[in-house]
Amino acid sequence: MEKRKINKLISFNSPVILGLAIASFIVLILNVVTNGEINKLFAVYYSSWADPMMYLRLFTHTLAHQDLSHYSGNFLLLLAVGPLVEEKYGSKNVLIMILTTSAIIGLINVIFFPRTMLLGASGIVFMFILLASFANMKDGRIPLTVILVGTLYIGNEIVSGVLSNDNISRMAHIIGGLLGALFGYLYHMNGLQNKKGKYRY
Repeated sequence: MEKRKINKLISFNSPVILGLAIASFIVLILNVVTNGEINKLFAVYYSSWADPMMYLRLFTHTLAHQDLSHYSGNFLLLLAVGPLVEEKYGSKNVLIMILTTSAIIGLINVIFFPRTMLLGASGIVFMFILLASFANMKDGRIPLTVILVGTLYIGNEIVSGVLSNDNISRMAHIIGGLLGALFGYLYHMNGLQNKKGKYRY
């Protein structure tokens, strides 16, 4: 009886985002328990193209975080924006976007920063921020809010990358944002074309 009441009160509204958040939290706990060994396994870096783990790490780096602060910084924003995006674009499409973004960011890191171990979901967060901005796109016209969000976020990352010397991957943020804008534009343009096709006679 109590379980039914809980089910009525709580909705598992965003399976992909919630699944990502839960999986990342489990990895975070395992990393603490193993004294950092799990992050070494999940983080993406160049080892050898003959190593099967090399390809797996192109995706797993998104699940790994340095500490609770790093995790919270990413998922507080992702849990706020993600469900709205998942509802708009669909769970399957969102999962494909996450996997694609993870793979591209991981691949770029391996090629251009082979000795750097990259981890965290910040690239995914930036992808979602730009993707969410396309929610109000109509008639193939790009909303001014998208341009402003893209300029502020990506511009800030470029400036911060030049002026700051920290452990934050500006590359992941910029690539994630650009991919979010691309996914949003392509999705809405495809939807617009489908709508036009329905009225042919």
